Amino acid sequence: MCSNGSDTTHHHLHKEHCSVSRLHRHLAQLAFLFIAALALPLAAQAAEYVSIRGNAIHVRAQPGTHSPIQWELDDGYPLRVLRKKGRWLKVADHEATLGWVYAPLTRRTPHRIVTVPTARLRAGPGTGHRILATMQRNEILRTLATRGKWAQVQREDGQRGWVARRLTWGW
Repeated sequence: MCSNGSDTTHHHLHKEHCSVSRLHRHLAQLAFLFIAALALPLAAQAAEYVSIRGNAIHVRAQPGTHSPIQWELDDGYPLRVLRKKGRWLKVADHEATLGWVYAPLTRRTPHRIVTVPTARLRAGPGTGHRILATMQRNEILRTLATRGKWAQVQREDGQRGWVARRLTWGW
């Protein structure tokens, strides 16, 4: 412990030791805060997503079956989970539209939605691969894998291929 000593020489050395100890303690605290600050963006990036299970699933203004229906979504539609309240999820879609959906009507199967007017489905992950099809805005795709900036997806008709992730939203 750092305390006042009675011997002046010893007191001077003891005081220097205490200053070094305090410095180490402050540096350790700063290092901890720095590491914690770096971890926050990582936690924020770890968003939770769900996909709609079934067709014509109601998204409501508030949690509860008596709340007004805002819109209906079909199977596979990806949503970002913002909050949970009981068995209800507050969600946002790719346009940041908010609503509540009953959690049992969702699943954790990854899906993506095409967010541009048209997107090319390719035979491999890159623009050098053959074009298999052209997909339209709002087409729902089942995500099979990701590789860098590309996602391997499956269309509703079963056709598989790769799409640039920047042309879609989801996980």
